[in-house]
Amino acid sequence: MDLDLDRDGPALTAQLVDVPSVSGEEGPLADAIEAALRPLAHLTVSRDGQTIVARTELGRAERVILAGHIDTVPVAGNLPSRAEGSRLYGCGTSDMKAGVAVQLRLAAHLPAPSRDVTYVFYECEEVAAERNGLLRLSRAAPGLLAGDFAVLMEPSAGQIEGGCQGTLRAEVTAAGKRAHTARAWMGRNAIHEAGDILAVLRAYVPREPEVDGLRYHEGLNAVAIRGGVAGNVVPDECLVTVNYRFAPDLDGQQAEDVVRALFPAWPVTVIDVTEGARPGLGHPAAAAFVATVGAGLGPPRAKLGWTDVARFAAHGIPAVNYGPGLPELAHTAGEYVETAAIADCEARLRAWLGALQGSHQAFTEPFAKRLTGPGLRRARSASCAGSRWRPPSRPTPRRRGDTRP
Repeated sequence: MDLDLDRDGPALTAQLVDVPSVSGEEGPLADAIEAALRPLAHLTVSRDGQTIVARTELGRAERVILAGHIDTVPVAGNLPSRAEGSRLYGCGTSDMKAGVAVQLRLAAHLPAPSRDVTYVFYECEEVAAERNGLLRLSRAAPGLLAGDFAVLMEPSAGQIEGGCQGTLRAEVTAAGKRAHTARAWMGRNAIHEAGDILAVLRAYVPREPEVDGLRYHEGLNAVAIRGGVAGNVVPDECLVTVNYRFAPDLDGQQAEDVVRALFPAWPVTVIDVTEGARPGLGHPAAAAFVATVGAGLGPPRAKLGWTDVARFAAHGIPAVNYGPGLPELAHTAGEYVETAAIADCEARLRAWLGALQGSHQAFTEPFAKRLTGPGLRRARSASCAGSRWRPPSRPTPRRRGDTRP
């Protein structure tokens, strides 16, 4: 199908949503995006798999990156899209085809932004990390991702969210002794022993550290339990899988140390760990973004969860999450996006990129009226001091992993 980049943001979002693009099946949508962008003389367009990169080459002093994934979770009876009042419903509306629509509108209609812009539309964000198009591109063609600052169009309800949490999975093993269930007293039931592991989790009090001016909220939870041999055997082993969402003031090794310290009486095996990203809002490019895009939105907030901002931050590029979608609705059958939020997000990014004068007047009135806040807080950050992407020295996540963080 042909994408019409002259449609307004909500209409273009609906068109994107109506092209199914479940992870691994993004081909038709990637084809449509490439076909829409290649005729634009002000853009240089590249493709790697189902990942499309479009860049302005104006020789500006600063280059910024706008990145968004084009895949969705499996459809849940929520296609085609449908509009109801101020809401657009459908698979991927919030996560994150509304953000992709904003990218496409800006790419098409900003031929001479005040900063050079790299637009990245990438595949397989919702599945195993090794399939992620942004990760693959950073390894195969890191020069395409060179930049001073990045915006990930993750759903953030139109608020600026800094950094992201890290994530760690580990197995905590309770040991027992096998016996016949008819003579259970001769053994020791490992599943029963696992109750003490669960007690540690129930008693856990999450940290809420302030990192570079933003407050994060950690979490430690059992996400799986495995044990048992047969219906007539007292089990000798029970494994409890725990997930630790840690604030970005810790690195992966420190997060591992926290988990091991909580379970000193049991063997702990780390399955995978992916480090988070500090907010980096003290970087001049990030501060300029907050000052313009964040006007009237209130202070930036911490991103609770892992996102691809960590891939940028790991290589010295400060990055934020900012998109029109609603994160609470991501992956749900009733997923929707507020259409006014799409227009507001586009207007704010246009103002930041220097295409509009009088940025406050550019924001769409219906949505802006609902935005309140005490004003901007400049986050204090010494992180992300570098200004250009460097080729990764090691894959991420840094330990084996089989799921998206």
